[in-house]
Amino acid sequence: MAHQGAQLDGAKFCCSICLDLLKDPVAIPCGHSYCMSCINNFWDEEEEKEIYSCPQCRQTFTPRPVLMKNTMLADLMEELKKTGLQAAAADHCYAEHEDVACDVCTGRKLKAFKSCLVCLVSYCEKHLQPHYESAAFDKHKLVDPLEKLQENICSRHDEVMKMFCRTDQQIICYLCSVDEHKGHNTVSAAAERTERQRELEVSRLNIQQRIQDREKDVKLLQQEVKAISRSADKAVEDSEKIFTELIHLIQKRSSDVKQQIRSQQETEVSRVKELQEKLQQEITELKRKDAELKQFSHTEDHNQFLHNYPSVSQLSEPKDSSSINIRPLRYFEDVTAAVSELRDKLQDILKEKWTNISLTVTAVDVLLPQPEPKTRAGFLKYACEITLDPNTAYSYVLLSEGNRKATSVLHKHTYSSHPDRFTGCDQVLSRESLTGHCYWEVEWSGRRVDVAVAYKNISRAGGLNQCGFGLNDKSWALRCDNNSHTFLFNSVSTPVSGPVSSRVGVYLDHRAGILSFYSVSETMTLLHRVQTTFTEPLYAGLWLYYEGGGSTAEFCGQVNLG
Repeated sequence: MAHQGAQLDGAKFCCSICLDLLKDPVAIPCGHSYCMSCINNFWDEEEEKEIYSCPQCRQTFTPRPVLMKNTMLADLMEELKKTGLQAAAADHCYAEHEDVACDVCTGRKLKAFKSCLVCLVSYCEKHLQPHYESAAFDKHKLVDPLEKLQENICSRHDEVMKMFCRTDQQIICYLCSVDEHKGHNTVSAAAERTERQRELEVSRLNIQQRIQDREKDVKLLQQEVKAISRSADKAVEDSEKIFTELIHLIQKRSSDVKQQIRSQQETEVSRVKELQEKLQQEITELKRKDAELKQFSHTEDHNQFLHNYPSVSQLSEPKDSSSINIRPLRYFEDVTAAVSELRDKLQDILKEKWTNISLTVTAVDVLLPQPEPKTRAGFLKYACEITLDPNTAYSYVLLSEGNRKATSVLHKHTYSSHPDRFTGCDQVLSRESLTGHCYWEVEWSGRRVDVAVAYKNISRAGGLNQCGFGLNDKSWALRCDNNSHTFLFNSVSTPVSGPVSSRVGVYLDHRAGILSFYSVSETMTLLHRVQTTFTEPLYAGLWLYYEGGGSTAEFCGQVNLG
């Protein structure tokens, strides 16, 4: 009886301080019981107050009560250990709101330890014992506690659902398989689980393989980061060294010019001072002679004056020119002009070369190119406004619509002379240079139009092979006829299949070297893709043909792209 009583309510024998079964139980004057170590530790913290209280009812005691082990409670604790409830109490095994509760417990329920898929019942450790002890339960399937066991019961037939209908992809009971699922492809839930488990393992293998692949990619990228950093550090170091050498060279030339100027200054000043000294000596000599003549002029004896006059009046010839003409001199101003000219040339060179240096730096792209968009909306994210440069337009090409539209005409248009103008083909280039990701669309009409891209340094005169789009290695073109498309590069023509439409889309990924042409209607169809390396910025171009009334092409503005 005592044994059964202990089983019924073992939680009453827990210490309210440690929440475990009582160890060395003691009862304090108010009647509440605790582990001896727990209450002693509690009272030790109240030692300074010299007032000792019960943690449960807060009754106070003075002086500190003397504690004695409660032998009866201690024996009862030993009895409880034999029931197996100690582990449950120690684990705070009572079910809370979020826990799965034992379906067998009465009163305050314990946490479920296992759920049985055959009984459709969740058990605590105590009520689970028959499943371990009786052979009748050997075929029962025990799993971790499940909260919604009743979902395994068929709501229509109140039977355990152990079948799976592959036709309807749902779990059913046996009666369902001969009722509304009659004739369907049905198997046992266990068989379907085995099949799905097999598929799951295949999926896991694929995932694990992808993980391994991605981990390899991550390592490669880590190595790439180090390689990029090493290369960048070396480029910075080398660039600084080269620029330092240039600075030293300029400083050396500056020092040389300074030294030459000072040397020439010293030479010229020395010459001037030498002449100045000679002149000063001559002045002194002349002054002496003037004094002598002055004194002679006062001679009273006429005969003596006349006798001595020839020798006294004779003057020595001047050593230098009788006069020095001080003309306006530039002195070293020409040197400044020459240095200024050098500076301007260096600035021009640096400006010209800086574009190549900057483009070379920004062209560094070690990662895989971004995937090309799949939809027109994706391409439109890279849409750019393109206008035509009147300075490049052939004389028989008329621009309109804010320089976005070009038309081949019969009569020559008066354009000013310009070195960028095409003189041999009905062509025109865009004003904007194209780098990075760009997308634009061209609406065309007439007999034939070439939609192209080209480097800025493409020839503007000469034969068609020099200046014609697609007929050299400086341009790429899609020739649009009423019935077909042809791609041209370096005079090689490639027939292109695909629907012919009045609108052509062009996508450029400059860094990745991708150039794609699309036929645009209600859908987008890839006509031709180029994979190459672009070494300079590109410019959009049009080649129009005057055949039976001329051709027209217009770059669609972003407003009209939708």
